[in-house]
Amino acid sequence: MRTPQLTKFGPRAWLPIIGLAFAAFVFNTSEFLPVGLLPDIARSLDESVPFTGLIITGYAFVVAVMSLPLTILTARLERRKLLLVLLAVFALCHVVVLWVESFETLLAARIGVALTHSIFWSIMTPLAARVAPYGRRALGLAIVMGGTIVATVLGVPIGTHLGHLVGWQTAFAVIGLAAAGILVLIYFTLPAIESTRAGSLASLPVILRRPALLELYALTMITVLGQFTIYSYISPFLASVGGLSEESIVDMLFVFGLAGIAGAVIGSRVVDRSRSFGMLVPIAVMALCHLAVGAAAGSIPVLSALVFVWGAAMTIMCLAFQTQLLSAAPDAADVATSLYSGIFNIGIGGGAFIGSRVSESLGFGALHYVSSALVLTSLAIMIVVWIKTGSPLFKTGFEEAPRRESGDPL
Repeated sequence: MRTPQLTKFGPRAWLPIIGLAFAAFVFNTSEFLPVGLLPDIARSLDESVPFTGLIITGYAFVVAVMSLPLTILTARLERRKLLLVLLAVFALCHVVVLWVESFETLLAARIGVALTHSIFWSIMTPLAARVAPYGRRALGLAIVMGGTIVATVLGVPIGTHLGHLVGWQTAFAVIGLAAAGILVLIYFTLPAIESTRAGSLASLPVILRRPALLELYALTMITVLGQFTIYSYISPFLASVGGLSEESIVDMLFVFGLAGIAGAVIGSRVVDRSRSFGMLVPIAVMALCHLAVGAAAGSIPVLSALVFVWGAAMTIMCLAFQTQLLSAAPDAADVATSLYSGIFNIGIGGGAFIGSRVSESLGFGALHYVSSALVLTSLAIMIVVWIKTGSPLFKTGFEEAPRRESGDPL
């Protein structure tokens, strides 16, 4: 069959974006599915929950370490073929989980997934921007990001519920089968896309001299560190502090994901209009939600409202940071994004590790105090920068550059 051709107009122009959104869905579902199934996995492997949580740490640290080198190594590869290979390896690493019998073999399978993740999220945002219909780049990016949101809304809660019903290994295998189906969809819809403006090792010194990027990377790591100190152990946290059942915890995961839709709608309206609001307010709200979740855990209605606000704030923060990232490094998008992805995953893995140590030493009830302190640190940094410069983020250096049409390829 002939390779699909790039179309910028009409309904067919949206098919590649839809395929990429589905791919984002399975990658995001896989990454965070262990959060909901951590107690099940621990029981099956005869390990403690804090120790089993290191699966999340190991996965995240592989992504953190390998994102940049793998992105540079694959920088010249045609993007359609690269994405198809990534989906094939991703699917295989999920199906083999059916035969996992130990922590070590599960970790090996997750490392395989993490290696595909390292490249996928480095190329996804620039790729979506390039294949979006003419004049609709922002909407195309929002749809692909919507795949990650839907994963949180439906993928993680449904996967968690499926794991409770038929076993956590089957839940992972189902994700692998879904990825195989998406591979077929990508094969028939995504055109061949040559690599352009991916950046290289030589671009590192250039982009790392930009204060806006350095601050953005630091804020990302600290904020995500705080988020995943508690979110990695949200199931045992809610069970021990609030006495919630497995069904109620799945409901809370659903509420958190559903809030992502609201966050995406709000963020798409306010981030471009007010970058300061889009960065400061969500992080302040996240810090307050972390601090209050312990007290709210005993009341389902109050907890539901709090988790909804928390999830919306997290989504707005991510959208604001991604927007700033593309503004700060349009000349080396893949390399800058790979660094961002790596740092994001340092935050995920570091948060899971901190949560493991805190929960073993002080119990799950102490997690939200540590997480809120970390998120407040990010807020303090932005306030200091705002006092000095009038903005919570340093200048990107590209503000005065001529604006391209929103549908133009990067």
